[in-house]
Formats: sequence, structure tokens, C-alpha cells
Amino acid sequence: MPSALRVALTGGIGAGKSEALAAFRDSGAQTLCLDTVARELSGPGGPVTRAVSRAFGPGMLGPDGGLDRTAVAKMAFSDARARRRLERAAHPPILREMRLRMERAKKPVLVVDVPLLFEAGLQGGFDLAVLVAARRGLRIGRVARRGGMDRVELLRRMRAQMPQERKEALADVVLRNDGTRAQLRRAVAEYQKAFELIAASLRPRPEAKRGNP
Repeated sequence: MPSALRVALTGGIGAGKSEALAAFRDSGAQTLCLDTVARELSGPGGPVTRAVSRAFGPGMLGPDGGLDRTAVAKMAFSDARARRRLERAAHPPILREMRLRMERAKKPVLVVDVPLLFEAGLQGGFDLAVLVAARRGLRIGRVARRGGMDRVELLRRMRAQMPQERKEALADVVLRNDGTRAQLRRAVAEYQKAFELIAASLRPRPEAKRGNP
């Protein structure tokens, strides 16, 4: 089967990227989440665990020998220099695994959730870049309703990310998520139909048999 149409999906915290990825999956796309890949590689003895431990020492490990994701996140979002060191250590094994899984795509459309798509300059590896965007107040409210993060930490993380306006200028498609979940899912379903048409147009046509007109 020819390579899939490779669509990168990104968005800031609280924009609804995970919901959009689930909607693409339910609409027929093959999906891949880099956060999931990172978790899988961050267990005891995993390649991300080894790389981060070499860069920062054993203080980043939890009791089980895997990465302490809470400690890693706290460090990354409070210190820009440490965040860059972390990315240099963790990104190569994650991106290697991403590319391997992308090569194994079976469906015509592959949507990959890439949180740092523009920050890391990864858009060149995809055919299309889709940004899930929402108003700042909505994003803050969504994260607050989920719980698990106070407002100070949320605002610190938002400041550490590339501004949404810059991402909108870089994206091929801006998927607005200022309404209901049902509205987002309908929009995703329409984009999925369009992506399937694009994928079909890129497939090589079978050669006509010799002797046939």
C-alpha cells in the first residue's frame, strides 16, 4: 500500500487536541499520539529514561526506575535552559519510534498528535499541519475543570509554549474548538473526508494492460 497522507495535529494546553485526535480515529483515520509513545519509552530501562538520566542524573527517576514525569514536567516548565536540555535528550528516541510507526501505517490517512510540532520544527516531516485552537479563557476553564493543575502552574505552562497566534500562521489548517464537543467532532469528520480525497488523489493509478485501448 502507498504511504499514508501524513497529518500532524498540534495545539496548546486546553485546546482540545486529544479530543480531536480521538475524533479523527473515530472518523476512520489511523492515529498516533507522541505523548503515549513518550510514556512507553519512559519506563524502567526505556530509551527516554536512559537518555534523561544521563543528562540530569538519577533525581529524575521514580521509585520503579522509570522517569518521574511530575518531576520532569516541573523542571521543564520552570527553567527554559533545562527544558532545552531535556528536549535534546528525550526527543531523538521518541522521534525514531514515531518514524518507525509512521512507516507501518495501514490506512490512507495517518494523524499524529505532535505537541511540539512547530517549536521543534517537525512540520517538514508531514504533508499537512492541523492546529486545534481555542480562546484563552476557554482553554484555562477546560484545564481547571479537569483538575490536577493549579492556575499558577497552568499559566506557567502556557507561557512556556509558542503563542497560539504564531502557530495559526504556521498551520495549514486551523481547527477551531470554541464550541461543543459535538461541533468539534462534526468538523473533524468533514476534514477527514477531505483528507481521504487528498490521499486518494495521491495514489499511483494502476497501469493499463498492454493491448487494451
